[in-house]
Amino acid sequence: MVTPYFEDRGATIYLGDCREILPALALGGAVDLVLADPPYGDTSLDWDVRDLRWLAVAGPLLAAHGSVWCFGSLRMFMAQAAGIDALGWRLAQDVVWEKHNGSGSAADRFKRVHEGVAQLYPAGSQWNRVYKSPVTTPDAVAKQVRRKKRPQHWGEIGEAHYQSEDGGPRLMRSVIYARSCHGYADHPTQKPVEVLRPLIEYSCPPGGLVLDPTMGAGSTLIAARQLSRGAIGIEIDEGHCESAARRLTTEMAFS
Repeated sequence: MVTPYFEDRGATIYLGDCREILPALALGGAVDLVLADPPYGDTSLDWDVRDLRWLAVAGPLLAAHGSVWCFGSLRMFMAQAAGIDALGWRLAQDVVWEKHNGSGSAADRFKRVHEGVAQLYPAGSQWNRVYKSPVTTPDAVAKQVRRKKRPQHWGEIGEAHYQSEDGGPRLMRSVIYARSCHGYADHPTQKPVEVLRPLIEYSCPPGGLVLDPTMGAGSTLIAARQLSRGAIGIEIDEGHCESAARRLTTEMAFS
């Protein structure tokens, strides 16, 4: 029996190592989406160590339609590609979070103002079974519907033609701009709620459950609750658990 560190209005926080806590929670098949921001392993900081064991314990808890969104750098994904494949995951797509400021200090490289987010789903599953509710943007007005012939480089993927709609609501672009939390963050790698909401809305059904096994300061839980999804967060540092609980309490007071 694991006792929650904090629990209120569909958001639950557990203090500890997710590799130990998750097996004890018996959530098999109950999680609709795992949204994680694990250490990238790109610095010499003590806590910044790559470790795929979070994926090994969180993955089996997914519902049949579930998937994983994972933040990371290109270096991290390249270094762990073989391990991700060995654990039985396929890459569905990737999204780029564009920040307003850079996170690197090197003076001899392009200013790094982005981070990647990869969506994974079980290799034993089919993409058409994975829950997805494409997020649209209402920034086009003229609408035209037409049929197009599939480009040859798409290969044999079904019918020879597909329907294209111009204007009206259109799919959100794969580059999401959101200001970073620089200047007010409670966690050194805190993600803005604005970049998490589209991922949750796309991959977790209304009323579903989101799991963040590397919770940090709780941005995922706040985004999930704003979208009327339940959320579980696990964090090994008590100070960050306290920050997440405080943020959730403050957010409740204004909701």
